[in-house]
Amino acid sequence: MIARLALALVLVLVATLCGPVPAARAADEANFARPRLELDAASNSWMLSGDFEVPLTRSLEEAVRRGVPLYFVLEFELIRPRWWWTDETVVQRSVVYRLAYHALTRQYRLNFDGLTQTWDTLSDATQAMSRVRHWRVFDASVVKPGTQYDARVRLRLDASQLPKPFQINAITDRDWNPQSEWKDFAFRP
Repeated sequence: MIARLALALVLVLVATLCGPVPAARAADEANFARPRLELDAASNSWMLSGDFEVPLTRSLEEAVRRGVPLYFVLEFELIRPRWWWTDETVVQRSVVYRLAYHALTRQYRLNFDGLTQTWDTLSDATQAMSRVRHWRVFDASVVKPGTQYDARVRLRLDASQLPKPFQINAITDRDWNPQSEWKDFAFRP
């Protein structure tokens, strides 16, 4: 009984980390260039999917290869514009990714939400971080149907979590603190 439960848990974890089969993923690539929100009827939640650019410069790539962990933050905001007052921020969510290289295993590790994935190349690790699929950002009860909202999302390097000597570089050198732009899109539930 325990062996079956463990096998089922492993299969669910593998399906979650790997996503859909490659043929289905290739067909969906054109649909996910821009971020979008989809309603998940089972959990009555809105899920975010999209592709993002990982702001990784040569200096940051070299730092990762030398063992310096980098922290990236995926931020989401849902704003209700108001003409008579300042805009209302309805939802703010974020998830932190930790990207590190381990010289002993010669693999890149990507940690987020308590999960760890290992990759052989840096480009594979950053590609996995740049593809967000079905991230639960808010419950359906938070928004009013028919109301216009402005949603925005970005993936950025969190320079405050760099080691102290690198934080000084992040202040003075753009290579150590690349700016990522917000991706804005309209949303009407």
